[in-house]
Amino acid sequence: MVSAASSAKEPEQQPGGEPSELVVISGMSGAGRSTAAKVLEDLGWFVVDNLPPSLIPTMVDLAARTQDSVPRIAVVVDVRGRSFFEHLHEALEQMDSGGLRHRIVFLESADDVLVRRFENVRRPHPLQGDGRITDGIARERELLRGLRGEADLVLDTSSRNVHELRAVLESVFAGSAEVELRATVMSFGYKYGLPVDADLVVDCRFLPNPHWIPQLRARTGLDQEVSEYVLAQPGAKDLLESYGEVLRTITAGYRREGKRYLTLAVGCTGGKHRSVAMAEQIAARLVDDGVDTTVVHRDMGRE
Repeated sequence: MVSAASSAKEPEQQPGGEPSELVVISGMSGAGRSTAAKVLEDLGWFVVDNLPPSLIPTMVDLAARTQDSVPRIAVVVDVRGRSFFEHLHEALEQMDSGGLRHRIVFLESADDVLVRRFENVRRPHPLQGDGRITDGIARERELLRGLRGEADLVLDTSSRNVHELRAVLESVFAGSAEVELRATVMSFGYKYGLPVDADLVVDCRFLPNPHWIPQLRARTGLDQEVSEYVLAQPGAKDLLESYGEVLRTITAGYRREGKRYLTLAVGCTGGKHRSVAMAEQIAARLVDDGVDTTVVHRDMGRE
């Protein structure tokens, strides 16, 4: 039986318009790809998990033909689709030539953290085969090495919980379609390791360490006495002024290239005094230059 409504001539569907943005979510298994995909979905992105890269152009074309507008698309690409992985670059080049800009988000984490996460959920790594979890992680790192190097945003989730990861992603992707550069300035201690997601690293260990001043040892770089001590040392203000000029050049270039996120790591020995004080100063200069900036003190309080 055909209803009267369906027997009438259907109006021609008007396409919702070409998608304006494509994000590829990839990275290490267990590093938080599913969380990242969920965040973008909550922000109104159309998200497809484990899509073979060769089908990305087809999906974009279908999105352009739908009646409802699908302006922002995110696809999760990982080693589960490794037989198709080699086609990713070809698909992205096709998108670029068609005028659809894309960004790559790469989720990273330390080996020991990944091992612990797989053990907690009692699941094998997708590439470990008959070997150990660490064997699968090593194979995956090698497979993804090139993609990591091309990523627009690398996020290390080793010490980030789900809520912290969500906050970072929301700050990057919840904004308007216009390119706006956002920065995270992270202080850290070299004795705890370099932040693997840092785009730039500033070493403050050339400054005298407040740790050796008894009245400053228990304080941090957030305390005025420590900050004043650090800034009064030879070279401290020179570094801030000269590096401020370097950052203006870099951030201007990032904006021209459409890069939206910068992670700047500022390190000292323990991540408590010098790096904290200098990170606060660098962040303040970025804010003065119009960069939306968040400060994170990774290792403060860790000793």
